[in-house]
This record gives sequence, C-alpha cells and structure tokens, in this order.
Amino acid sequence: MATGVVERVDLAALTDRLQEEWHTPRTLYGWFATVDHKEIGKRYLVTAFLFLLFGGLEAAAMRTQLARPESRLFSPEAYDQLFSMHGTTMMFWYASPVLSGFSNYLVPLLIGSRDMAFPRMNAFAYWAFLLSGLFVYASFLGGAAPHGGWFAYVPYTSVQYSPGLNMDFYALALLFLTISTTGGAVNFIVTIFKLRCPGMSVSRMPLMLWSTLTASVSMIFALPALTAALIFLELDRRFGTHFYEPTLGGSALLWQHLFWVFGHPWVYIVILPATGMASMMIPTFCRRPIVGHTYVALATVSTGIIGFGVWAHHMFATGMPELSATFFSAASMAVSIPSGMQVLAWLGTIWSARRHVFATPMLFMLGFIVLFVIGGISGVMTASVPFDLQATDSYFVVAHLHYVLVGINLFPALAAFYFWMPKMTGRMLSERLGKWNFWVLFTGVNLAFFPMHVAGLRGMPRRVYTYPAHMGWDGLNMVETIGAYVTVVGVLLFIINVVLSLRSGRRATSNPWGASSLEWSVSSPPPEYNFAVLPTVSGRDPLWEEYDSLSRPAAEHARNPAPTRIPASSELPDWRVLADGRETLDSTILDADPQGVLRLPSETLWPLGLALALTALFSALLFRSPVWTIAGTVATLAAVVGWLWPTQEFWT
Repeated sequence: MATGVVERVDLAALTDRLQEEWHTPRTLYGWFATVDHKEIGKRYLVTAFLFLLFGGLEAAAMRTQLARPESRLFSPEAYDQLFSMHGTTMMFWYASPVLSGFSNYLVPLLIGSRDMAFPRMNAFAYWAFLLSGLFVYASFLGGAAPHGGWFAYVPYTSVQYSPGLNMDFYALALLFLTISTTGGAVNFIVTIFKLRCPGMSVSRMPLMLWSTLTASVSMIFALPALTAALIFLELDRRFGTHFYEPTLGGSALLWQHLFWVFGHPWVYIVILPATGMASMMIPTFCRRPIVGHTYVALATVSTGIIGFGVWAHHMFATGMPELSATFFSAASMAVSIPSGMQVLAWLGTIWSARRHVFATPMLFMLGFIVLFVIGGISGVMTASVPFDLQATDSYFVVAHLHYVLVGINLFPALAAFYFWMPKMTGRMLSERLGKWNFWVLFTGVNLAFFPMHVAGLRGMPRRVYTYPAHMGWDGLNMVETIGAYVTVVGVLLFIINVVLSLRSGRRATSNPWGASSLEWSVSSPPPEYNFAVLPTVSGRDPLWEEYDSLSRPAAEHARNPAPTRIPASSELPDWRVLADGRETLDSTILDADPQGVLRLPSETLWPLGLALALTALFSALLFRSPVWTIAGTVATLAAVVGWLWPTQEFWT
C-alpha cells in the first residue's frame, strides 16, 4: 500500500468530506437501506429486547399457571406452546442477538475501524434475524405455535405425534435464523482479524474481541449440526424419510446427539461475549487493568474449545455406555476450569483496585459474578453422572439453566446498556433509578430461580403444566411466581430509565466513565465515519496510557479523551486520513500492520430484498406450495444477483 505522508491535515475539511461520504440520508429509503454498523447494532439491541419482553411475558404466564396446584388457567396444549416459545425465544431470538447488537456497534470502534468488513452482510443478517422471528411468532395467529420445547425431541415432534404445522414453524424459522447467524459470525471473524488499527496486535486486543471472536468461530462449527438435524426432521415430516424412526433403521437419539452437539456450544456462544464485556467494564470501575489479561484470553478460547466435548452430558439418562458417560462427565467438569480462571481474574481486579466506583454497571457486574458462581456450581453438580441421573428432567436443571442464562447473559447485557448507552445516545441513564433497577432485579431473579433447586430435589419434574397438591411444592412455586413478578418489575424499571434518559437524560461526554478503550476516544454518539483520523495504539489500554495515573477522575479523562488527537494541521501517514469514498484500513492478521485500503459499499436495499425473498421461500415451504416455492427460489436468486452486480463505486 502507499506509505506517503500527508503534509498538512485540515481536520475541519477532512471531517466535512468524511461526513459527506459516510452520511446516510434521513429518509425512508435511508432507513431501510442503511449499512451503518452503529445503526444496525442499535436495531439488534431494540429487536432482541422486544423478544426478551415476549419471552418474559410467556414466562410470567407460565408462572401464574404454576403458582398454585391443580391450576387450569391454560390447557396442556396452550401451556406447551407457551413454554416452547419461551425457551425458543430466549435461546435463539434474545440471548445471542442482544450480544450481537453490542458487538455490531462496538467492534469497529474497539479496533479503530470505520465499519464492519462486510456492511451489506451485516444489514442482511439483521433483516433475516428480524423476519425469522416474525415468522415463528406468526404461528400464534393460527394457534400452531411450536409445542415441543426449545430442544424439540423426537419422536414427540415427528409427524405421527405432531401432525400440525407447529414444529414446521420451529424447524423452518430456525433454518432461516441460522443463515443470519452464520453471516454475522463470518463478518465478525473477518472484521476482527483484518481491520484492526496499527499497533493492535492480537496480544493487545480488548478482551471483548477475544470473546466475540471465540463465539463466532464456535457458531461456524456448531450451526451445521443444528442445520442437519432440522433438515432431517423436515424430511421425516414432509417426505416420509426415517432418520429418526428406530423401527425403520433410524434413531431417536440421533436428534439428541445432533442437537446437543450444537446446543451445548450454543450455551457458551451466548455467555462468552458477555464475559468479554465484563472483562472490560470491571477494570474501568476498579481504575486498573484487568488481572491476568493473557490468561483470561486463553480461558475464553479454551472454554469455546472444551465446550464442543461436553454435549452428551445432557444424555446421561439415555443409557449410554459407562465409558462414554465418564468421558463427558470429565469434560463437563473440565470446562469449569477456564470459567473459574475468569472469575478469579475479575475478583483479583476488584481486590487490587486503585479506587472502587460503584456505579450501576458495576453493581450489575457484581451481581453477575454471584449468579455466575451459583450457576457454575450447579452445573458442576450435574456433570456428576450419579447426581445427574437423579436430577435430570427436574426443576433443579431448570434452576441451573436460568442462573446461567439470566445471570451470565441478562445481567451483563443490562450492565452493558448502562455502560455503553451514553456512547450510543449521548445521554446518561439515571444512576438512582439504575440502582433501584439492580436491586429489584437481583432480588426477583433469586426469588424466582433459587427455590427451583429445592423443588427439583424434592422431585418436581420440569415441563409439567400443573401438579397435585400436598407434594411439598406449593409454597416453593408461589415464591417462584412472586419472584417472576418482581423480575418483571425490574425489567420495567430499566425501560422507564431508558425512556426518561432519551427524553431528558444528562448529556454524556465522550468518556463519562474514564474508560480505556478506543470507542471512548470519539464523541458521544460517534460520527457516522467513527474516526476522522484512524488511530494507532501502543498498548492494551490506549486511553489510559495517555495519562500518568489511572486514578484520575472520570471527568478529567473526558476532557482529554483521544489518544489520536492531533492539531489542526499536522504531518500524517496517508493511511490515517483515508477520505476517498467509504474507506478503511486493511491490516495483517497477527501484528495489525497496514496492508491495504478496503473500499466499503454505501447504503443499498439488496440485503432487505434478499431477506424478504427468503421469507417468501420459507413461507412457501411451510404451506407446501410448489409454485410459490419456485417463485421464492427465483426471487432469492434474483436478489443475490442484484447484490453481487458491480456498481460504479467499485469501478472508481
């Protein structure tokens, strides 16, 4: 690449030119056609949070049913649909997408880039995520919502026992979602490896990048198993094949193996980015770099790798050979080691803090560590084969699952909202309301889920829509239901805080928390082009390295935020002031040395068009219409051709 020097840089003229090149029109066309990673990230967050509300309302309805014995608020079929959609929504349309929203918004800012590597793919992944969610929720309109649980075990979900469209909605919606998720994972991998700013070698990458990268690579290897399982299920249901029919040479356990080869890595996919965010927030409020940065990065990667050897611990009760059970039990216990390393690093950082700042994000981080430990301990317990044989399919497992997913996903996500929303919106959330939000939610979560451990040990099975009186479960279920209602209040407090903040919140400076990473070096909210002058870094905490003391107040950091600040005119390498169209720097994988210039596309409707074409195709497959299936296929191919057709911006 060129290595010349721009002798004089007029920053005012440069920012005006960049604004002109990167600006998305504030029109209806611009709203649908945008490829700005920040806008897409915010849409992911809003949409995932709406799905969280849907799943939460389904959970509240279930807890209302279970508050008292012999309740008949819902029929067995309606309850099955509620708990299936609750689990499916939370696992697939909330837990991973909410973290993708933060990653979409933050990754280019963290690495000193102007956008993702594939902006159109980024837009398509969002539209496919949204439309796949609407597709599965449309099942409620016909009373045919999925009713086989989020795990969809055969033979119950085969056509003999589920002849309606319920499980077809499930299978086709998830196949649609895997297209979105795979595209997003590839985009994150390429962006993190190839678009880092000079100086940001792999050893200096923020820990959120390590966790996002590990989760993305895990998606690439885990999703094919789910895709195969869903295709086999649809072939069995639609065309009479026998992949899961034991009497005709198939195997019902094949579904469980394929699903959990995907399903257990998926658990780490939905918690690893959250742990990465924790590893960035906790040091900020302790005013010191994280303890054991390298070991935390290694632990993150190790968790992703070991997670692929754990899947059959969900199947101890199926009668697998003792040698297999021993292997998977050992792997299930081993995966707790890297997780424990991360917990020790966070505790070590808190213990050795230069100064503690107990802002709302830090409170959520402390709550997250407590819930992480509780969920981890119950997970190690279920890794023991004798204990698991007693606890399997009981409410003890429900308690473990919710401590893991609520404690290690929802709490870090809410902490991240409080931490990064000032950057996204330019407004601070209320600290007073935020602290109320934390304590109400923390109380509600523990009231709702901790008694489930006891109920499970007392023999209460999971997936039941009612239960007899005098089994010793009545009081526990009432406490759990009260806890669920308190949790709903906690979520409502967060929504109220966000609404008030957007209307009248205190304006945020560029770095209100005194944090150390690059996203805090630009204004709040950032300009459309992110960085007028592409940054360079010389360490893991670039903003802190600009100061002689990490213990300075946040306000002092905010007054001098940018490690790349330059005077109104200066001599700079030409790759730091790219302004000939939508350009960003391409760098080497390991050392992030400048290697070339990547030209990025402007706004376009083709990603939305392709997502709509796929929606039509999956709808035609659902209703078994050959004519519309062909039409949907043709529309999909036409959208792909339109997407790939060269435009003038690539020839100039």
